[in-house]
Amino acid sequence: MLICDGRVVIITGAGRGIGRQHALEFARQGARVVVNDLGTGRSGDGRSGEPAQLVAEEIRQLGGQAIANCDDVATWDGAARLVKSAVSAFGGLDVLVNNAGFLRDRMLVSMTEQEWDDVVRVHLKGHFLPLRHAAGYWRERAKSGVPPQARVINTSSGAGLLGSVGQGNYAAAKAGIAALTQVAAAELGRYGVTVNAIAPAARTRMTEEVFASTMAAPESGFDPMDPANVAPLVVWLGSAASGHVTGRVFEVEGGVLSLADGWRHGPRAERDTRWEPADVGAAVDELVRQAPPPEPVYGAG
Repeated sequence: MLICDGRVVIITGAGRGIGRQHALEFARQGARVVVNDLGTGRSGDGRSGEPAQLVAEEIRQLGGQAIANCDDVATWDGAARLVKSAVSAFGGLDVLVNNAGFLRDRMLVSMTEQEWDDVVRVHLKGHFLPLRHAAGYWRERAKSGVPPQARVINTSSGAGLLGSVGQGNYAAAKAGIAALTQVAAAELGRYGVTVNAIAPAARTRMTEEVFASTMAAPESGFDPMDPANVAPLVVWLGSAASGHVTGRVFEVEGGVLSLADGWRHGPRAERDTRWEPADVGAAVDELVRQAPPPEPVYGAG
């Protein structure tokens, strides 16, 4: 049985890498796919409709249904047109996969304002705006008496969950996406929408330098860094069967799926009056002693 048969899916940043594999697997599972991609370079420069068009054509040649969309999802009007294109072409929208992004890595002492703004814009704003317009569509459906079985899958990162040296802009944006996922799950559940996020590890244009040592295919035949390994989780999260799962962040790498456990209330020190500054140090030391050590930041040490 095709687990997404007939469902309409938007995937941003679907012209290459992980997003392309999402698009292909959704199509294999019976979904009708809107392939969104600006066709920019690795650092966000340039623009071309070819990547999105090639993936859409690849899906059609495999017997699936797909259209290409080249709107900028980090603009209000572009994100609105993207959602409208799905409804116009396929009669509705069931799944939004926010995946688009690029890198401009720099140590904090060297990062420019533009490098910060560009990365936060495409990742964080580029998640919010498609989500905002899709949510508006689903809310209207729910109010009309036809509650959807809608799904949003956002793309965070290990850098957003744990931090990553040299990627302050990217890590901050991806951490924001994880928090946005939790808020959206809480707000949109009443309309029949679940919202989850993934933190994938795979070899793409963005990570080719990080995973340079694993570029060669292993002798076993299973490549743990193949971006196709990420798609099965995303496709299942986009299916009707995943309706009981929301507000979660999953890490996925190779054949490993894990559930990321975010910020929680930890040890506490309490008194029934205001703390004196001189007393705070001993209290903090005791809290740190009781708490587990934090996970190491990627690239630190």
